[in-house]
Amino acid sequence: MKHPLIINVSNILKNHFYKISFIFISVLWLTPSCTPGNAISNQVSDPANKSVKTGIEVLRDNQFKILKGKKVGLITNATGVDSNLKSTVDILFEAENVQLKALYGPEHGVRGNHTAGEWVEQYTDESTGLPVYSLYGKNRKPNAEMLKDIDVLIYDIQDIGCRSYTFISTMGLAMEAAAENNKEFLVLDRPNPIGGNRIEGNIVEEGYQSFVSQYKIPYLYGLTCGELAHFLNEEQMLSNKEKCNLQVVEMEGWERNMSFEETGLEWVPTSPHIPHKDSPYYYPATGIIGELYTISIGVGYTIPFETFAAEWIKGSELANKLNSYNLAGVKFRPLSFKPYYSSMKGVNLEGVQIHITDFEAVSLSEIQFYFFQAHNELYPDKNLFELCDESRWSMFDKVCGTSKIRENLMNNGSFEKIKWYWNKDVDTFREVSKAYHLYL
Repeated sequence: MKHPLIINVSNILKNHFYKISFIFISVLWLTPSCTPGNAISNQVSDPANKSVKTGIEVLRDNQFKILKGKKVGLITNATGVDSNLKSTVDILFEAENVQLKALYGPEHGVRGNHTAGEWVEQYTDESTGLPVYSLYGKNRKPNAEMLKDIDVLIYDIQDIGCRSYTFISTMGLAMEAAAENNKEFLVLDRPNPIGGNRIEGNIVEEGYQSFVSQYKIPYLYGLTCGELAHFLNEEQMLSNKEKCNLQVVEMEGWERNMSFEETGLEWVPTSPHIPHKDSPYYYPATGIIGELYTISIGVGYTIPFETFAAEWIKGSELANKLNSYNLAGVKFRPLSFKPYYSSMKGVNLEGVQIHITDFEAVSLSEIQFYFFQAHNELYPDKNLFELCDESRWSMFDKVCGTSKIRENLMNNGSFEKIKWYWNKDVDTFREVSKAYHLYL
């Protein structure tokens, strides 16, 4: 998977090459051995020139046929857009042969106008006049009253491929509700922005399931939302053990090894702290340790999920220690900053910025655990678990899907001794999940 900067440089060099080569190719045009068509073909097949059609666009191209005569409900947010950034809400509302009856909003709301963790009540969408039922307030699962006016419930949200990101929990709970209320469930598929091959972390254990670890899958699960929906349905992961009447409108042109840059799609922030197309790589690199609130991971500053910083840390010292581990695909640079908001607002902090240098080779989720190991070696009197409120331990465990990682880090501070546990389920899940792949 190529980083966007590498792709851009490659394209610049390629453009210069074609300009310089044009005269040479023209001279050889009449020579039997010359095959200029090959050069044109190579340019067209460049991955950077590929474009992906998301599920909403495929649905529209097929004139919404599968929705004919059905009353429709839509679960979406600001990321539910076509390649021209038009909202799926408006696309379905304006379609002559679609009866859009209700909207359902996850965390941040249907139009993305609510902050992280903000309780959202039922309201009316100003643009369409449709009722918006909140799935991030009193109800996280649609009830019978919310579904009474529809025949099919559609899900169209861009996810980031990490189980602690709550949108997939919303999807699974909505699938359960669809099964219980005899409604069809339709997923309009979108790319996994960190690719379809990356699997990291242990499967969620009994007693640790929550809205940030709703299903027994790894921390990074390597599936699109459509593939995950099939997995949850067929593997009886839904809590009621029922299967919903599920269909997935597949993308066209997406491949498992694609970076989001290679899809040709515009990135719409999936939440306020996932602003850029690279942000989904950094979220799993720091998000678990960020649950303790003892270390700044850049939330409240301009680079959310890209730092490890605190008042007592010496940036150059921490950078040297982390770089001495020679972790694949990542480097660490000293920095200091003062957050503009969040728990450490206005405090002078020092630490490191994370720089992912090889997006294929890096083990994203391990970065934060190696930081903990380095921090423990450098600052043994600053135990991050002892510094935080004990209530945060539970959230740390829920996001990890186990207490074993925390218990080991608290006792000896070494990730190397527990690394096998974090990775123990990867190969098994990779094999099982292949049955649900919709894309090569």
